[in-house]
Amino acid sequence: MKLSRLGEFGLIERVRRSTVKGRGVKLGIGDDAAWVQTTFGSCLVTADLLIEGIHFDLKWTSLYALGHKTLAVNMSDIAAMGGTPAYLLLSLGIPATFESNHVEELYRGIRSLALKSGVTLVGGDTSVAKSLLISACLMGHPGYRPVTRDGARIGDDIYVTGTLGDSALALNLLQRKSPSLKTPLARFLVSRHQFPTARLKAGSLLAREKLARAMIDVSDGLLQDLGHICKASHIGAILMEESLPLSRAYRCLSGRDGKRHALTGGEDYELLFCARKSDRRNVTRIQRLIDVPITRIGSCVHPRDGIVVLDHRGKRLAFRSTGHDHFKSI
Repeated sequence: MKLSRLGEFGLIERVRRSTVKGRGVKLGIGDDAAWVQTTFGSCLVTADLLIEGIHFDLKWTSLYALGHKTLAVNMSDIAAMGGTPAYLLLSLGIPATFESNHVEELYRGIRSLALKSGVTLVGGDTSVAKSLLISACLMGHPGYRPVTRDGARIGDDIYVTGTLGDSALALNLLQRKSPSLKTPLARFLVSRHQFPTARLKAGSLLAREKLARAMIDVSDGLLQDLGHICKASHIGAILMEESLPLSRAYRCLSGRDGKRHALTGGEDYELLFCARKSDRRNVTRIQRLIDVPITRIGSCVHPRDGIVVLDHRGKRLAFRSTGHDHFKSI
């Protein structure tokens, strides 16, 4: 079967089914990070690939910002498991046209975020490549029992941290070379796209307090990533369009796109999680501790319902795409 038909997640599922679970593997392929047990304890491991022309464009992304984002997106996976990031392995495919100061600028962006988050770069590899390729592997400490995608139950509430759609809308404006890019509101959106924030404190507290029964970071789009929780937990979901948390910049600049980017756009790296209805007060308490909005956007229902988005009139909305899939967008 062609990859364009199978899709990224279909391919991952095939690999997962054919992989033998090795000794010490407590959680393997299929979540935000692997969880492995060693002689001296356990650790979380995640990896990410960034390819020029696919994941980023140097026409509007600085190498410093790209370094920041490289680490941030991997930290977000660790955050989604409730862990703390610790050690980074970084491998680069570098174009022959690059100069040493270009590479140094990339590392400077990585170091800036690493110093703030306690992450240490411990190794990697370099090679020449036709375009810039970045492969990052981040290891972290679980701290508490990692939160997986399969713990949600029918009747649970669905929450998300921060705001949605900012990064995808920024990318849309950049690709269209929109005149609004000169405005402060657009610059806010572009900053969200280029310098994402991993919600480490939120993830850690939600895991420690055992509030998040299932959790994932929003990297491929809200509907796409919620779909992963639904599949793993054998549930469906109802979302209320009017409850989606949107920034002022998004509301002002989204125009005819409405809430499309908030529902199907990726790279917000907010945490999407499910919690018991009885824990609503505790979730509110966590929000005060982390000083980041946490919004209840829907509820978990029977799996036969799938994922349903209702507008303010209770009418079901339809979408041609639920989010990003590398191979299906070829």
